[in-house]
Amino acid sequence: MRALLDSLSVQRQQWRHGYDLMKETGLSSGTLYPLLMRMTDQGLVEAEWHEPAQPGRPARHAYRLTAEGFALALQGADDRSAFPSGGALI
Repeated sequence: MRALLDSLSVQRQQWRHGYDLMKETGLSSGTLYPLLMRMTDQGLVEAEWHEPAQPGRPARHAYRLTAEGFALALQGADDRSAFPSGGALI
């Protein structure tokens, strides 16, 4: 989820397609799409259908972070900068 939040937060206002997110994050479709669905249900991501750019192509879902999702992405970035090794204080 962290990789997906990071990827979506870079271009927060831009709608992104799943295929592009798979390439960018390295997540498989079997991981990415269920994650996007859960994040949409939780209000972290919004999704909408986009008509094809070329005739004869199917419509595609596009995704972008909500304000809540962006806040979570920023919180994660702050956590990582506080603990560069990825660990936490015990």
